[in-house]
Amino acid sequence: MLTAFAIVTDGLVYAAYLFVVAIGLTLIFGVMKILNVAHGSFYAFGAYGAATAVGIYFDRGLPDAGGFLFMILVAMAIGLVIGLVLERGILRLAYGRDEVVIVLITYAVFLILEDMLILIWGTGSLAAYQPLVAAGNVEVGALILSGYDIGLVIFAGLLALGGSYALNYTRPGRLLTVVIFDRETAAAFGINVTLVYTATFALGAILGALGGAVMAPKIAVTLGIGVEVIVLAFAVVAIGGMGSMEGALVGALIVGLCRAAAVHLVPQIELFVIYGVMALVLIFRPHGLFSRAEPRKI
Repeated sequence: MLTAFAIVTDGLVYAAYLFVVAIGLTLIFGVMKILNVAHGSFYAFGAYGAATAVGIYFDRGLPDAGGFLFMILVAMAIGLVIGLVLERGILRLAYGRDEVVIVLITYAVFLILEDMLILIWGTGSLAAYQPLVAAGNVEVGALILSGYDIGLVIFAGLLALGGSYALNYTRPGRLLTVVIFDRETAAAFGINVTLVYTATFALGAILGALGGAVMAPKIAVTLGIGVEVIVLAFAVVAIGGMGSMEGALVGALIVGLCRAAAVHLVPQIELFVIYGVMALVLIFRPHGLFSRAEPRKI
């Protein structure tokens, strides 16, 4: 029972972090049909920005609670700036081109942003452990859980509920749903698709950077973290279905729980199990578990 509880708790924490990153990736694909390889760089910039913000904040002996908010706001601001610059400066010039061309463009942007990380922060690693320490620990039976991990799971749950409500019960969300389903019809009915694209890409970049921010206290912020996370995020959205928020949530839960089970029971297959589950799902559901229905044009 102790092992089972540890698997569930570790799986939920890992799933929460994956969901925060993957939701931005699946949102951009759902609206813009862009497989954004540069999303991994949004995560990396968010992590570096959060680590820098944490160092500045806590070195001044300010209240701990404000440090959490400060690192999140800094990462979100970085994501907003990068997202707007890339969409307005580069991607808008590629709309209408073949999807493979756009993927190559986002890959080139990813390589450029990785070099920018080196120019700004150098090749050394950063640590942002202070929020993790400040959150303390919680004893649950024989297990000691990190208060930060519990907060991360709650944060991801609130993000899922808020995102679902915004898409289904607000006017901007419904307009976004129309663009996702059929952008040509949306434009014909007067929806500013260009503005929707810009707002969507900026929001996806903010969510990617936010994923890096919330993980910065738990990892060593170093070069290469963007490569690792984009591969995992692709696995999550492929399992859940590209463009589906519900799919991103379910995919993150599946990946998180399967990885946690492998780590505790058969650690030798930790890396294999994620892609094994993805392959198994795609065999029976080639477009993912929650793939959207495609409109039939006559």
